[in-house]
Amino acid sequence: MTIKKVLVANRGEIARRVFATCRDLGIATVAVHSDADVTMPFVAEADAAVRLPGVAPAETYLRGDLVIAAALRAGADAIHPGYGFLSENADFARDVEKAGLVWIGPSPESIEQMGSKIRAKELMAAAGVPILSVDADTATEADLPLLVKASAGGGGRGMRVVERLEDLPAELARAEAEAASAFGDGTVFVEPYLPRARHVEVQILADAHGTVWAVGDRDCSIQRRHQKVVEEAPAPNLSEVAREPPGGASRAAAAAVEYRGAGTVEFLVDGDRVFFLEMNTRLQVEHPVTEAVHGIDLVAAQIAIAEGKPLTGEVTAPNGHAIEVRLYAEDPADGWSPQTGTVRAFEFPPTVRVDSAVETGSTVGIHYDAMIAKVIAHGPDRDTAVRTLDDALRRARIHGVTTNRTALRQILQAPEFTAAELSTSLLEDRADTWFAETELDPGVPVAATLAEATVAAQSSPVLNRIPVGYRNVPSRPHRREYEGLDPVEYRSERGRLVVDGIDVVSIVARDREVEVALNLDGLARRYRVAVGEGYVDVDGPDGSISLTPVPRFVDPADVVAEGSLLAPMPAAVTEVKVAEGDRVAKGDAVVVLEAMKMQHTIAAPTDGVVSGLSVTVGQQVEAGAVLAVIEEES
Repeated sequence: MTIKKVLVANRGEIARRVFATCRDLGIATVAVHSDADVTMPFVAEADAAVRLPGVAPAETYLRGDLVIAAALRAGADAIHPGYGFLSENADFARDVEKAGLVWIGPSPESIEQMGSKIRAKELMAAAGVPILSVDADTATEADLPLLVKASAGGGGRGMRVVERLEDLPAELARAEAEAASAFGDGTVFVEPYLPRARHVEVQILADAHGTVWAVGDRDCSIQRRHQKVVEEAPAPNLSEVAREPPGGASRAAAAAVEYRGAGTVEFLVDGDRVFFLEMNTRLQVEHPVTEAVHGIDLVAAQIAIAEGKPLTGEVTAPNGHAIEVRLYAEDPADGWSPQTGTVRAFEFPPTVRVDSAVETGSTVGIHYDAMIAKVIAHGPDRDTAVRTLDDALRRARIHGVTTNRTALRQILQAPEFTAAELSTSLLEDRADTWFAETELDPGVPVAATLAEATVAAQSSPVLNRIPVGYRNVPSRPHRREYEGLDPVEYRSERGRLVVDGIDVVSIVARDREVEVALNLDGLARRYRVAVGEGYVDVDGPDGSISLTPVPRFVDPADVVAEGSLLAPMPAAVTEVKVAEGDRVAKGDAVVVLEAMKMQHTIAAPTDGVVSGLSVTVGQQVEAGAVLAVIEEES
């Protein structure tokens, strides 16, 4: 059989990734999209697109019946699920095949067998693969610490660390409730918690003719709240004693369920001990690092296997080293809270591969995951790959949405990481030292100030012949202030802008884009500055930053009442815990918001009375919106 048109039952960067391979293979493409995604790049890149009415995943990307109907309507003959959403839903895979479409993935039976982490462990134990397991009813002090996990889960949901046996019943109940809410299945299990172990996984490919390849290993130990942040291949600093079992166990796992397609088998490696964790019956987020070092297109392999073709040739030894970081729209300085907004600039140097959900002009909303891109570097060795990736992050132009870019660079530069002394708890153990506040390049606010002054003078409809920075009281300088920074003072001397202590070499303006060259303590530095309404974007030698000008005069309409609780981000109101007139104590929940699949509780900052309530359940609010007013009690 030959596949001619593929519908991707997904969104964002993975949809774009699959489309790219389809174009290379001469296969037509179909996108499905929610109302919130209608202007996103993946929709524009498909040959055809079908709307799924609504914005919530439950009414769009998780509606298998609508996705199949869209494929039939568009004349697709196959469906690729990507990852997440319906990718490991056996019933959906079965329905795709019943509709006469080709399912680009493993059989529904394989998905069912490996979809349950409990069943997968039973299969692996029967195949002689070491597993981690503890009976919750008979656990002892010697088994501590324990990890409670959701059988149908992922992404850290339904997961709890237990360090005291008396806490186990309550943590089991909490994990069951969270798992039921997130996955519709409250089944949980318990295993020993190995905080110093590494997360190592093996990429497998298996065809319908009995051939199974183990396509190298990856390390995914750098995690935050059990979610991967950095992935690399091959797994560095791994003993040969530990490296061999995962490959054999992965082939055994695939054979045990008569696997077909691409999949990943995950392990915990504790010294030379190797334990099976789970099998993911889909393409992984981190698949590009395997593609880079083994020279293979895993999506093309998935399509070929779905067409019934055999795997040919052999797996090559890894060529060099590849490393990937996940770029999130989140603010590490604000508790890693998700961020939204319009991307004003999104540019990376050509030294890296960027699989992105966004481009310049895209809008990052509240409805879906906060990951906006994966950035991948490949080099002849690990040190070179890490250096290349760090440099690309430094030189990237990213404006309009706050990201974790600086935190990613801090990880790449951390001594423990560069030495490949890795474990799943390393990031959170070192968070206080890795993510220390960095010093701002002193030239940034100066360049921003000079650029603003230049643009203001050139765009003024009147008096535009007056020199930049002119004022009729020359003894007093101009002042410009940006949020969180000290003011910058400047003046005009013979038509040139001057800042005391800094040599202003040149200012070249092209509309609202300005190139500023400064000499700071004998060091020449250049800055690219974009001036907009309410923002100034600066790209300098140390990276990108967006500054917010402080208004010279405050509009009385912008002043909020004392005690106002403000929305920290655009979000949907999911719960209102109080009513006007209620008395609250400091820390009491007032409103619960949801943004990017995460819930955020807005609590009372002090004891008091709810004197104002501005929102209702289901309402969409913008960042800075007043949610409620708490009048403090004397």
